[in-house]
Amino acid sequence: MSQPRYRDASAPVDERVADLLARMTLEEKAGQLFQTMVQVGEGGALVDDGGRMGLPGTTDMVVGRSMTHFNVLGSPGTAREFAIWHNRVQELAAGTRLGIPVTLSSDPRHSFTDNPGAGLLAGPFSQWPETLGLAAIGDDGLVERFADTVRREYLAVGLRSALHPQVDLATEPRWARGAGTFGEDAELTGRLGAAYVHGLQGTGAVARGAGLDGAYGAASVSAMTKHFPGGGPQQDGEDPHFPYGREQVYPGGAFETHLAPFRELIAAGTRAMMPYYGMPIGLVVGGEPIEEVGFGFNKQVLTGLLREQLGFDGVICTDWGLVTDAEMFGLPFPARAWGVEHLTPLERVEKILDAGADQFGGEACPEHVVGLVRTGRVSEARIDASVARLLREKFLLGLFDERRYVDVEAAETLVGAADAVAAGRLAQSRSITVLETGASWSASLPLAAGTRIHLVGAADVDTAGFTHPGVEIVAEAEDADVAIVRLKAPFEPRGPGFESFFHAGSLEFPAETVDRVRALAAQVPTIVDVYLDRPAVLTPFAGRVAGLVVDYGASTPALLDALTGVVPPAGRLPFDLPRSMAAVEASRPDVPFDTADPLFRFGHGVAL
Repeated sequence: MSQPRYRDASAPVDERVADLLARMTLEEKAGQLFQTMVQVGEGGALVDDGGRMGLPGTTDMVVGRSMTHFNVLGSPGTAREFAIWHNRVQELAAGTRLGIPVTLSSDPRHSFTDNPGAGLLAGPFSQWPETLGLAAIGDDGLVERFADTVRREYLAVGLRSALHPQVDLATEPRWARGAGTFGEDAELTGRLGAAYVHGLQGTGAVARGAGLDGAYGAASVSAMTKHFPGGGPQQDGEDPHFPYGREQVYPGGAFETHLAPFRELIAAGTRAMMPYYGMPIGLVVGGEPIEEVGFGFNKQVLTGLLREQLGFDGVICTDWGLVTDAEMFGLPFPARAWGVEHLTPLERVEKILDAGADQFGGEACPEHVVGLVRTGRVSEARIDASVARLLREKFLLGLFDERRYVDVEAAETLVGAADAVAAGRLAQSRSITVLETGASWSASLPLAAGTRIHLVGAADVDTAGFTHPGVEIVAEAEDADVAIVRLKAPFEPRGPGFESFFHAGSLEFPAETVDRVRALAAQVPTIVDVYLDRPAVLTPFAGRVAGLVVDYGASTPALLDALTGVVPPAGRLPFDLPRSMAAVEASRPDVPFDTADPLFRFGHGVAL
């Protein structure tokens, strides 16, 4: 008996998709439309008991609900463990009636984020600066090489879909998602975002130089660009993960500015798009008022704008949790059904499908799709259109053929390889942005060999035993030639549990922090380094310390490499730094570079 056409690797992809689709039950089709979180068990075991997040078990989702798309939570301790688990998931899927392989996705996991709602700790993967740091360097080639590193490390453990890049514009300085962006400038964001897509998907110069043919396929990782049509202009900078941040506003009429980077990434070939949670208020596009519902529910935006006007025919996947109320960290976490809170979960699914989305992020309720079709509220042809897009990606990625399983031994070698780790550390150092150096102190930057350094706030190293080539680390300020104080951009806590990870509110440092730094600066020449996951008001330090620098995710060794001149810092600000909170509050959240008289402007950086 001959094998089904969809299993014939030599057959055209469109024929394979059509053959498989014709063999699927409605329940099997519905399962493809859902992508939720999944966990890696200890030692690479499958998690079937709900795990620490109370999720459905892996076997239940793959076998019982016919789901084949999952977002991997957390980071296993080793790449080997990750690869073993991946192969077990694929074995589970291979044993189902049609054997449809699983597509695993991931939020960014190569930087320094401490927000599980936006990214993951690097774990065994190489560690680079946040996206803001790549923007500070501003090198298209570097961004493509970084994304190519992500591609190779993801492939090694079986991750085939990247829930990134994020090309929102950070025009509202208070917004908690700034670290994942390329900053405030639309041109820079579009240019670097396109390089990022080419690196992930293996369609750029880096991949061709490594011997790939530059075509999207079995050596690619699918890029899911977010958050269409631009998630930056949040009212008061609050985030729409939460009800108080649901409103997205355009008082400056700059909607097209936020849309511009997405045009560039569509041209670069991004395979998927994720709309944000935000609910546009008072938005008019082309003379037409836009319905005030979250973008994932918005037919004018997803079908009218993205599909019809911009010509995007890739996968549209909603952001996570638009349908079902849930619990996060033991606390209620309502569905982000902004503007349609009154609808039932079934009605929300219907509206999302009508809007034009193909997939429901963070949900595991295919029975709703089955019910809508069975009752005639949604046609099966509508479901088939989305399923065909999703299946096509699996065939193009080689998941039905040579890429279904990964080499466990190779994963250990490829993930966190020495050259990738070194490249990441080099990028961390290069992204350091020197804002000013004091003229009235005896030392200078770069720090001379033999300089005695007192470190404050370097939480990533044990200062008691830490050493760095060419300088001496001392325990007491009175024994130092210079102190280096590491700070993080300030924020106001927004609530317990999941909310606590989102840094929002005031950008001003507490008075006690300012007083402590100034007291140290009066004792010893002091360099202040601030980690910017969003802008900060640095006015209390400017002109009052020996040196003022910022980073976007850099280890203390990488920072010292920059300050000692081992790696000359090359960073330039990817956004304006406001002079005061009054200026931030008076600015328009959708308009770039709108804070009056900024302390330091976009593109600023002192060469050493």
